[in-house]
Amino acid sequence: MNAQPIHMQAALLPERGVVKVAGDDARHFLNGLATNDIGKVAPGAARFAALLTPQGKILVDFIATEASAEDGGGFFLDCPRALTPALVDKLKFYKLRAKVTIEDLSDALGVMAVWGGVPTDSEYGLSYADPRLAALGSRVILAPAQAPEAAADLGARLVAAEDYDAHRIALGVPRGGNDFTYGDTFPHEADMDQLGGVDFDKGCYVGQEVVSRVEHRNSARSRVVPITFDVAPLAGLPVTAGGKQIGTMGSAHDGRGLALLRLDRVADAIAGATPLAAGNVEIRVVKPFWATFAWPGETKAAS
Repeated sequence: MNAQPIHMQAALLPERGVVKVAGDDARHFLNGLATNDIGKVAPGAARFAALLTPQGKILVDFIATEASAEDGGGFFLDCPRALTPALVDKLKFYKLRAKVTIEDLSDALGVMAVWGGVPTDSEYGLSYADPRLAALGSRVILAPAQAPEAAADLGARLVAAEDYDAHRIALGVPRGGNDFTYGDTFPHEADMDQLGGVDFDKGCYVGQEVVSRVEHRNSARSRVVPITFDVAPLAGLPVTAGGKQIGTMGSAHDGRGLALLRLDRVADAIAGATPLAAGNVEIRVVKPFWATFAWPGETKAAS
């Protein structure tokens, strides 16, 4: 057993699924579709990415990692389980003559998150650091029944998925389906540009022109941002300023939450000392430590 600090925690994430893409053309195939450079994915080195509509909106986001040749090779996509059928269908639609196999392995494999300590490799599955933020920890693709043994092997205490969700919310990291709507949200709005989910130097992919235009024009008006409150508002409630809707409430836990907001209207509210509210609950925006975009009330983006 690997000795780790007692505060290290692990949680099996039942909302996550696993899709495997393998074959001679797998890397080239995925790289032509994903927002990130799959050429940089290697065993233990994952990348956060998404598959977009031609209009540049997120169909499904995922973390892509690669198994070593000794473990059979292939790319494993850690993705929302509810969207694995749609992801498989879309990949097969684009497959054409590519030499790839595409499998939904969600009935056999799950995803475990590990955080609060120094990450190590697990003997029980495919391990990789979360590429979005170092503070999110690492993840392991494994058979769900192996989660208790894998957590013990890592020196982590196995906790509920809700504990990981609280950790994610505290860090201000959006989750699709909770904090933004699939099929109706641009990568910048979901902070993918801030969390390593878009490579602006790679070759073409579906939806690239729209994403590049938003980046180069610095024209992302809405983003998912952290908030605080005294009483938790319900997810999906309109967020208003001066009686006008400026966004939508997302995840919430223990005084912290996330909301998709129009930043220009937040800036106007701050300038006019107008409170923001979700329902009848006042909320306050909080700048995440990882943000490099122009924050409401500040003069320019962080360098």
